[in-house]
Amino acid sequence: MTQTKEQVTAFRSDERSPSAAIAAIDIHVPTRGNRKLERLIENANADEQLKAWWHVAGVNATKRLGMSDHGWVHIQVVTNIALRILRLLTKRGVEPSAVSDFGMANRDAEVIVAAGAMLHDIGMSIHRVDHEAYSLFLAADKLGQLLDGIYDEPERSVVAAEVQHAIIGHRRNGTPLTLEAGVVRVADALDMAAGRSRVPFEAGQKNIHALSAAAIDGVNISAGEAKPVRVEIAMNNSAGIFQIDELLGNKLKGSGIEQYVEVAARVDREHEARLLPDVTF
Repeated sequence: MTQTKEQVTAFRSDERSPSAAIAAIDIHVPTRGNRKLERLIENANADEQLKAWWHVAGVNATKRLGMSDHGWVHIQVVTNIALRILRLLTKRGVEPSAVSDFGMANRDAEVIVAAGAMLHDIGMSIHRVDHEAYSLFLAADKLGQLLDGIYDEPERSVVAAEVQHAIIGHRRNGTPLTLEAGVVRVADALDMAAGRSRVPFEAGQKNIHALSAAAIDGVNISAGEAKPVRVEIAMNNSAGIFQIDELLGNKLKGSGIEQYVEVAARVDREHEARLLPDVTF
């Protein structure tokens, strides 16, 4: 369908409008009957300030820095991955820190992981440098609103503190002290499927970071045999190993959940398969 000049102008105007941009934002995850998690997602989707932060974070990352997406789609992907990993762990009897340290339940750990994933990059709305720290002070006030109707004190402050720990723990040199923080850290690194990490390459930044990001075709997370979580990464080029090692490897190392996760990477193209065998760690 051919667009008129007026239609194109209106579209561009809407694209620049914060109200139009956040109108499309809708975070959804499989809550599996967890009423606390349902309420958290409802609160997040009703929060226009939070959505605005996600939007600005995305603009800073993609339009201003030429990075891969760090906006609300990234948040959607990471939140779902984090919950997937946590549920695979608990299914195999791995106990979340909220359970072992505070006598809470797995459903509370899901709230912590989801909130940590949703808030971990809001500091990108301020600046990329030290964005994890900026995320902390933005989250400090926001968590009270997001946890409204879910927890009373002192549980609310315990959950909020655990969420903030997950936020700061996702930084490159972060040291997660909880299972939940480790899950968020690794989930952040696993947002690398096809179309998710190609922005720098398509913008013309043809360095090893961009080329390796473009080499990732897909990521599948399932129950493992030897370990609770198996991550399978499909690549179209051996350059993807740099992405896996630099991003996932560094985030997995020191996450506290290394012993529960097995990673397998393969090159799908026949000529590349002769150059590089399947990689596991």
